[in-house]
Amino acid sequence: MEAPLSPRESGKFIAENSKDVFIEEEGVKKVAEMLYAERGCEVFTAQGWKQMNPLAPVCMSDDAVNWVFVVDTLNFSFWSDKDDEQCLVTYKDKTYSGYMSLCAAISRAMDEGIPITEASYFANMALDDLKHVLRSDNNVPMPMIKERHQALTEAGKVLLEHDGSFLKFIRKGGNSAEKMIKLIVETIPSYRDEATFEGKKVAFYKRAQILVADFWGILEARGEASIPDIGYLTMFADYRVPQALVYLGALRYSSELMKTLKEGVILASGDRQEVEIRGCSIWCVERIREQLWDIAEQREGCKLEHVNSAVIDFYLWPYAKEHHVEMAHIPIHHTRSIYY
Repeated sequence: MEAPLSPRESGKFIAENSKDVFIEEEGVKKVAEMLYAERGCEVFTAQGWKQMNPLAPVCMSDDAVNWVFVVDTLNFSFWSDKDDEQCLVTYKDKTYSGYMSLCAAISRAMDEGIPITEASYFANMALDDLKHVLRSDNNVPMPMIKERHQALTEAGKVLLEHDGSFLKFIRKGGNSAEKMIKLIVETIPSYRDEATFEGKKVAFYKRAQILVADFWGILEARGEASIPDIGYLTMFADYRVPQALVYLGALRYSSELMKTLKEGVILASGDRQEVEIRGCSIWCVERIREQLWDIAEQREGCKLEHVNSAVIDFYLWPYAKEHHVEMAHIPIHHTRSIYY
């Protein structure tokens, strides 16, 4: 069976053949300049992962590694059918929605003594047990609960083959991001984020890449050996960062696609327009990174190689959250999927 293109190769191929999503080079340069001005920010470091996971246990504990694996395995499809009906989870007197509601629910379960980060538990947990762990404060449940249950129990059974240890499992990938991604997607079905586009098999691996990036962040925070080829990672193709890229003028949607999204049409996973949005977002961030490195080399004689595509995503995702009001006129594409 033909192996899919890597996420980076997929982004380039999709961008070269896209009919409804386009990369705007002037916008790319604008975003690169914006990032260059912010180049000293902590978000442009591996420690930026903590900003994305403020509820995670302290990095120095093994709980942090296990917590990350569980959260990343369940990290998909948080958008609500109605904006005013969101799944809400309160933890330590603060109420969270979206991705953060998942983080809050897992941390709440740990405080309640539920061994949710132990593979021996979650590999065999009942659906009702997961419903309890992910329970909301209102009558809006977390979406796709059956799919989350399947993803978590499947992943748990894989860890049980490695003494229930995520560390033992991921170390089979050596010290290579590329090999870790391959290990994850070949071993755990819910991470196999692939599609067919123009007759070619393409891959995005959004959640697998986040899992490796989070693991990298923990290693860096602990001062342990890093991952030399971490630059293999691309941005994490979802639905919020593309909105930010359109808002910043680096991506452009065709009038037809814009009309479709404004009408609230849900795009199927693997639909051409959905694939174009995700693939072009990957390649757009690659172009931004290249421009950023060029700017730094011209002005400072160095390439800012620590600012890779993953940490650019670490910047853009919270940027989109913080500027959601200003971006409200740009529709987010919606796809009910286990991949993002």
